[in-house]
Amino acid sequence: MARGPLQRCRRELCLPCPALSCREGTPRQPHAADATSQCRAWPGSFLTVTFCFACRSLMPRTLDSQITVEKTPSYFVTKEAPRRIFNMSRDTKLIVVVRNPVTRAISDYTQTLSKKPDIPTFEGLSFRNRSLGLVDTSWNAIRIGMYAVHLESWLQYFPLSQIHFVSGEKLITDPAGEMGKVQDFLGIKRVITDKHFYFNKTKGFPCLKKSESSSLPRCLGKSKGRTHVQIDPEVIEQLRDFYRPYNIKFYETVGQDFRWE
Repeated sequence: MARGPLQRCRRELCLPCPALSCREGTPRQPHAADATSQCRAWPGSFLTVTFCFACRSLMPRTLDSQITVEKTPSYFVTKEAPRRIFNMSRDTKLIVVVRNPVTRAISDYTQTLSKKPDIPTFEGLSFRNRSLGLVDTSWNAIRIGMYAVHLESWLQYFPLSQIHFVSGEKLITDPAGEMGKVQDFLGIKRVITDKHFYFNKTKGFPCLKKSESSSLPRCLGKSKGRTHVQIDPEVIEQLRDFYRPYNIKFYETVGQDFRWE
């Protein structure tokens, strides 16, 4: 399948999904077909997954017993995405991986800094006026972590029963447990279990054990697991205070306490 047309579909529909049937090294899930021929099991921040019933010609052929999976992280924070996906298929299911928004912002900045070493400091980008504690919500790294705000747009079109939230922290400490919940949400057999993972001490993340089709295990890419930039503890505390009301509202809305406080 040509990547170009699929990218156009993503831009036009702002449509998402990944990965229970994935590239070599990942346990194959017989009930899922991957639209991108690629699996990124672990999120840097969050991941939105949706089942695609439009742009059918761009998707892989599947059996009646299978579901097609495609992913694009930016959908969750794209204003137009909920309406467009709903218009495509109101039965769409979504999976969103979230993590502590402060840690997420620092991770985002660290990755950007590795590519653009001349960007302003994290503190400079985070605040419109630090002495007054005015956080700059126009900075994407900050705004993405305002999960409650983004979720409001999705709930205008999709019920909570069609959205599953995965803890990015637990995805690291208990990957099999989180993947088990994902498979339950999708209504498919639990194929991915503890036996498929091992902890890589070097990266500080779980990795997939080698499969029958691969002689090597699969781990996160070089951009994952890197040491974060050191941030002033006072800045971190200010950001925690900023995110707290958003976090509380998010917990209450989804009925799940992610314990970021």
